[in-house]
Amino acid sequence: MYPLLLKAPLKDYLWGGNRLATEYGFESDKEKIAEAWMLSCHKDGQSIISNGELKGKTLSEAIEIFGDECLGKNSKEFSYFPILIKLIDAKDKLSIQVHPDDEYALKNEGEFGKTEMWYIVDCEPDAKLIYGLSKDVTQEELDEKINSDTITDICNFVPVKKGDVFFIPAGTLHAIGKGILIAEIQQNSNTTYRVSDYGRLGADGKPRRLHKKQASEVINKFPSKLTENSVETVTSYGTVRELASCKFFKTNLVKLDGSMTFKNEESFMSLLLLSGECELSYDGGKLNLKKGSSVFVPATLEINVSGNSEIIVSNV
Repeated sequence: MYPLLLKAPLKDYLWGGNRLATEYGFESDKEKIAEAWMLSCHKDGQSIISNGELKGKTLSEAIEIFGDECLGKNSKEFSYFPILIKLIDAKDKLSIQVHPDDEYALKNEGEFGKTEMWYIVDCEPDAKLIYGLSKDVTQEELDEKINSDTITDICNFVPVKKGDVFFIPAGTLHAIGKGILIAEIQQNSNTTYRVSDYGRLGADGKPRRLHKKQASEVINKFPSKLTENSVETVTSYGTVRELASCKFFKTNLVKLDGSMTFKNEESFMSLLLLSGECELSYDGGKLNLKKGSSVFVPATLEINVSGNSEIIVSNV
């Protein structure tokens, strides 16, 4: 087993911009790059291996070749590859939406639900997003707002700045706002229920589909508690900040200034470089990483990373 450098599938949703091309170097023949799926085994977009003997294979194929031991014992709690990691460039605002929990999604969609977290990589001045409701509502009030397309009357609009973190449990109404660049760590699911899309038209010239009935059934009808931004812990190699820790995933932000060793006996790791450059070495080789690089590190494999960079490190 060895660390897998990943090539991301790209999505050109209508609200996307071009920062992932101009700042991260992703290449696409599409006009926009809304999302880059930096770590994905999902059927709607698979990461492709770009180094070593497995070059050209999907991440799912590589895991099958390596065997379940590459995922670590913590992954045995999941009947599927557990997480999906994205970079999201919202040049325009996203639809107001909600994701179901596992029970509802498995019953109605045939896949797991979606709890997720956002790390604000960058944003325009005065940028804001929607995080939950602004007040408690009854089911009747919620349905009236959904059906009359006045859901924004009860949305909680939150100003954001670079470095903010938002933990979004399944059932939380939310929407990324205009001018925000986000790193998203989520359950491995692509089920989204749109509540409102501001009357926009899709590529086919028709309004994009809404999911009012499903959304009504899964939205939490009370305000969500905002995530408190954690403090950075100073280390010999830089700083570490916990971004999220839940039953689905654990995520830290490492600001590397020096050299550190990574090894996780219980889970695979995902390394996503948000800025800078570094060298990843392991028994058998090395990788030169830059802004936008994404690496899957098999469980129990020891690596050393040296350089100056911001790295999102995720595992289960």
